[in-house]
Amino acid sequence: MFERLMSQLAHVELLTPAPEESARFFTEVMGLAESGRDDRSIYLRCWGDFFFHSVQLTEAAEPGLGHIGWRTEGPVQLERAVARLQEAGVGDGWIEDQRGHGPAFRYRGPGGHVQEVFWEVERHAAPPDQRSTFPTRPQKHAPRGVAARQLDHVTVVTRDPYADSEWYRDALGYRFMEYTGLDDDPDLIVFSMVTTNEKSHDLGLVIDFTGVPGRINHLAFWVDAVEDVLRAADVLMEAGTEIEFGPGRHGMGEQTYLYFREPGGMRLEVNSGGYRNYQPDWEPVKWLPSQGSNTMYRNLSLPDSMLESFPPATPSQVPSEAAVNPWAQGAAH
Repeated sequence: MFERLMSQLAHVELLTPAPEESARFFTEVMGLAESGRDDRSIYLRCWGDFFFHSVQLTEAAEPGLGHIGWRTEGPVQLERAVARLQEAGVGDGWIEDQRGHGPAFRYRGPGGHVQEVFWEVERHAAPPDQRSTFPTRPQKHAPRGVAARQLDHVTVVTRDPYADSEWYRDALGYRFMEYTGLDDDPDLIVFSMVTTNEKSHDLGLVIDFTGVPGRINHLAFWVDAVEDVLRAADVLMEAGTEIEFGPGRHGMGEQTYLYFREPGGMRLEVNSGGYRNYQPDWEPVKWLPSQGSNTMYRNLSLPDSMLESFPPATPSQVPSEAAVNPWAQGAAH
């Protein structure tokens, strides 16, 4: 068992070459609300998220990951997390000028992804006309577009998903939940999942052969019911957004999924369902694609396009071993 230091995934900064188009998609199609702007970024939040923002959009030449923000269990846990990160030699130092939260300690995970941990947060305060009659909600539910309720998880890419999962477990107290190899190469771990809480994952790790650090595969949002995922497919198609993969159901995590891309090129997911696991001594479970690790019903292959991560790798960065889809029977989500 490991000491729990993190409470939740708080926000993700996405890089986009089309910030205004991306922002319109997130507000008009995904149903997020704009919570602020500055000279660097546009900040948005899901209707059911409690903090100032869930997503930060920052202009860049290509789609990619700016940083991932994690809230700790408390101020003491923040101190302990920072001490462990400094001991591991991965810390970049404190930052105090970020919107929506207090001082944050920046670090780079084993895959090169910029992340930060913090405790103090700015909570969303709904104006009078948006206050819910249900006192536990941050605002009223007034569905718009997909009407994503909450930020769910982020999936990044890295050379060694299994080793990285162990690192997050040992350094920061994440729970290592599940992983999958390939049927013809069971020892090649192509996807793994860790979590800060009782759901199957809020951080996914996909194998990446390029060696380019800090890349992201997708950002996922939660809706209340499986039927809402199917409704999201309708909303997206009516908005002219192509469905990349799904709807379907993963074996790992057991969520119903739907993948597509926003105007800046970033892959997004809408999902629902899935299990809850409260066991502090849980041991990670190994899957194979033939058991339904990616598609529970074992009858769909992962499309080649789902292997693309961001920023896009150039042909010279993709070795020959990655030229063929290693997940033709499905392994990542």
